[in-house]
Amino acid sequence: MKKLGIGNLLISVLFLPYWGFAADTSTANRIVLTLDNDSEVHVKGFITPIAYTQSNFHVEWDSLANLRVAESEKQHPITVFRAFLPTESGLQRGRGEGFFQRLQRLLRENPTSRGHSVSVGDLWEIEQDGLLKLLRQLHPSPHLDMHINWGDSRGAWACLRAYNTEFADIVFRVHAEFRLTDGWFTPSQFTGHLVINRPDEKVAFFQMYVPHGTLNFDVNRYHNDRSIFTTDAGFCPQIELRAGTETIIQDTQFSEAIPLSEAERILVRRFYKSQQINWVPIDEALKIARAEQKPIHIVSTNGPLTDEAC
Repeated sequence: MKKLGIGNLLISVLFLPYWGFAADTSTANRIVLTLDNDSEVHVKGFITPIAYTQSNFHVEWDSLANLRVAESEKQHPITVFRAFLPTESGLQRGRGEGFFQRLQRLLRENPTSRGHSVSVGDLWEIEQDGLLKLLRQLHPSPHLDMHINWGDSRGAWACLRAYNTEFADIVFRVHAEFRLTDGWFTPSQFTGHLVINRPDEKVAFFQMYVPHGTLNFDVNRYHNDRSIFTTDAGFCPQIELRAGTETIIQDTQFSEAIPLSEAERILVRRFYKSQQINWVPIDEALKIARAEQKPIHIVSTNGPLTDEAC
């Protein structure tokens, strides 16, 4: 009888987190993102001529001067875009969970709403195979293992930014590069949106592009049988994959959402430890230093801390 009593007690303790789960904020406002099995997505690809490089590589180096999109139009199966949907392993890496943390979370969750459910602001890793298939529309030799990596360059992550009953907007950030015949072409980043039509389980809009900046790519050019290389950086006006209608994002009133800037902040912090510092403008730093009677530590850099176009 004592054993039975202990067993009942253990069962009660283990299942206690399920009682009253409807009020648990960890399961509130969570959705499952799905895509159907049969549809295809017509994607257009663009790489416009490079506008400039600091050392004129885009004029002197044929691989750069002739950089063009591999396929300007392509029909992709919907399975390719499932790479951007959350998986259990991708969510675990996004949360940085260990075994006991995951067990604790599962015990808190509503058992009827499990699956790869996510809420606004959740972060997960993008599956590589589907991502590489899309990138090959831009260039035949994309790579996700960055050839120069100081520990925070690799990665492809997605974040649920907004949703309502009709649409869900996933924002993502990808670090990838193209292997050239005699070097590497490394964009600052690929960013963009995947908007899912939830009732139809189809892609309503997709955009993956390299954002504008004074410099938005970096190149390494090999010489003398790859024993040495030279570097340059420059600006390309358009490196992009696109499908569907972008106005869906502007025209939709989402019931749950965070600003795009906040989603981008969540993503960049997943890559760069420097972005976990609470940076403040110089005028605000001066006020804080005076108020707290502390010195100011100034760090001067000759490039951005938040992308790969160094």
